[in-house]
Amino acid sequence: MPVAQTAAIPSFESVWALLQENAVQMKEFRESQKETDRILKEQSKELNIKIGSLTNLFGDFTLGMVAPKLREKFMEFGLVFPKASPNVVIEDKKNQIGLEIDILLENGDKAMLVEVKTKLTIERVTKHIERLEKMRNYADLHGDKRTFIGAVAGFAITDEVRKTALDQGFYLIEPDGENFFITPPNTKPKEW
Repeated sequence: MPVAQTAAIPSFESVWALLQENAVQMKEFRESQKETDRILKEQSKELNIKIGSLTNLFGDFTLGMVAPKLREKFMEFGLVFPKASPNVVIEDKKNQIGLEIDILLENGDKAMLVEVKTKLTIERVTKHIERLEKMRNYADLHGDKRTFIGAVAGFAITDEVRKTALDQGFYLIEPDGENFFITPPNTKPKEW
């Protein structure tokens, strides 16, 4: 009859050695994971910076395409603006009003705030309404009695966004080959 072999019971020292080795491996793994996380965070930050730069480049290109001929195009709608200013910043710290305007078209009675985006969205149309409300508030506080109207421009515009912008009383500026065209609002342009 064969003799049964019994499994050797590991000694305390061998179990302790395995636990210590496991602890060292876990520590090395955690350190490696921290380094991986740090590298991924850095790469993500760099990617966000590059995407932001690319978005700004497209925005500058859009602005550069639209701004030079904008006054001329609005004359077709009977709107004469002798002055056009790109990248206008208004900062009234006393009244806590701050806003940026991509293009400000002005005459003695009216001013048009034009928001220029590569991709126009409903959120950006809504933000432009808020911008015009801030401008009206700022103007009232400073004795500016002009009427303010709005326009939005974009390279990529869905039908839903187009309808929203026109329903909100904005002029809509869209590319057309090497030029652009302007669609008037669905009703009378909204005034602020």
